[in-house]
Amino acid sequence: AQVAESGGGLVQPGGSLRLSCVASGFPFNNSTMNWHRQAPGMERELVATISKVGSADYADSVKGRLTISRDNAKNTVYLQMNSLKYEDTAVYYCHAFGWGYEYWGQGTQVTVSS
Repeated sequence: AQVAESGGGLVQPGGSLRLSCVASGFPFNNSTMNWHRQAPGMERELVATISKVGSADYADSVKGRLTISRDNAKNTVYLQMNSLKYEDTAVYYCHAFGWGYEYWGQGTQVTVSS
């Protein structure tokens, strides 16, 4: 069982990226899916979460700019990131959890720079 992120890269301030996380080997439809991030020298923080029924919540620092969504038919969760700022630079991690399990991805680097 695993989750695997993709879609990171280098983007200019104000730009957009979409991260994807593909899950396998566990009941995705019954899992809460999260995106966390960790900037250099900082603790890992939760930026967005989506429940198994699609209810989403966000950290205050990203509200209105980042959108989490899920496609249960594809076992995939997305993070659409718009109006990116320098301070969004971090490694972004996908995290899945449910009854008796949780899985973390390896992370994908997002760098916001001019």
